Amino acid sequence: MPPKKVVEEKKIPLGRPGNSLKSGIVGLANVGKSTLFQAITKCSLGNPANFPYATIDPEEARVIVPDERFDWLVEQYKPKSVVPANLTVYDIAGLTRGASTGAGLGNAFLSHIRAVDAVFQVVRCFDDAEIIHVEGDVDPIRDLEIISEELRIKDIEFTEKGLENIKKQTRRGGQSLEMKKLKEEEATIEKILQWLKDGKDVRKGTWAPKEVEVINPLFLLTAKPVVYLCNLSEKDYIRQKNKHLAKIAAWVKDNSPGDPIIPISVSFEERLTQFDSDAEAEEECKKIGTKSILPKVITTMRKALDLGSFFTTGTDEVRQWTIRNGTKAPQAAGVIHGDFEKTFIQCIVYNYSVLREEGDEAAVKAKGKVLTKGKDYVVMDGDIILIKAGAAKA
Repeated sequence: MPPKKVVEEKKIPLGRPGNSLKSGIVGLANVGKSTLFQAITKCSLGNPANFPYATIDPEEARVIVPDERFDWLVEQYKPKSVVPANLTVYDIAGLTRGASTGAGLGNAFLSHIRAVDAVFQVVRCFDDAEIIHVEGDVDPIRDLEIISEELRIKDIEFTEKGLENIKKQTRRGGQSLEMKKLKEEEATIEKILQWLKDGKDVRKGTWAPKEVEVINPLFLLTAKPVVYLCNLSEKDYIRQKNKHLAKIAAWVKDNSPGDPIIPISVSFEERLTQFDSDAEAEEECKKIGTKSILPKVITTMRKALDLGSFFTTGTDEVRQWTIRNGTKAPQAAGVIHGDFEKTFIQCIVYNYSVLREEGDEAAVKAKGKVLTKGKDYVVMDGDIILIKAGAAKA
């Protein structure tokens, strides 16, 4: 008898499905969040005030994603219209110790974090007598512990509520398939609760696809990807040295292994935005022997969210579309227009890397590297796609 074919379970990512995912800038009060938001979005919130809760409602902006592939395509096609990819970023007001129990504006802040899909966690590593620290002194490890604990305490609360709701249903008993499913969900929620009570973040667990289906509707704070931004003084950033960095790296390795850590000087990034042109800002960077880290911050977050891009190209428009990695062609077509997903027939596709190697579209066609793909095709990051779809039903 032939060996039994093993059906591989499809891995489901933690977090809500979709391609329009949002990131939130999080941290204690007065660590540089609002100033970072201003720098990263090139838009002004006025001068961030030197006291906690200066930002009470989350501010939202779309940030252009830097991508040399897009720049090259624009140069190649010289289109009438260009539309780069963007990342939605929120500036969320500062957390404080006790936020999970409502201290400060705690509950509002935590609900704002719940509404985003990933977190930029800003950690203060600079001394400045002019800028007060909500805890009295600069201690990044203590700050990391406070935020980690507050998010986990809130998740325990969310999970306990979820458990309470499902227990109301399983108490009815019975042997139906629906009851069996509910009991499996109850066991998963109990497992999540224990994981959190053991002091661990949900994103660091190894969860089966069925467990992920239970986790995602809970919108847990510790299930979200995190990128740690260590906010240094300009001097420390230029010399790439700071007394706190090694300790932060050790803490992240022990508590959030694998999460990216990026040293940044928010004051330096803000200063670069004061120049009249990008060329002047670049000249300043050359003069002092450094560069802006913001492009890396944006691309690292996109990677943490497991987002990729495909392109549509032509002399009318070059456009970069954002999708979750692993998206199939009809769903990618749906990002362009909802009707395209329903009426998808096939797509004509070749990758940017092939175009770059061959030089132009005609050479790609001549070498037979333009492919026709159907509904099961998984779109690759960097694909250039032409969608063929039927007429939408009226």
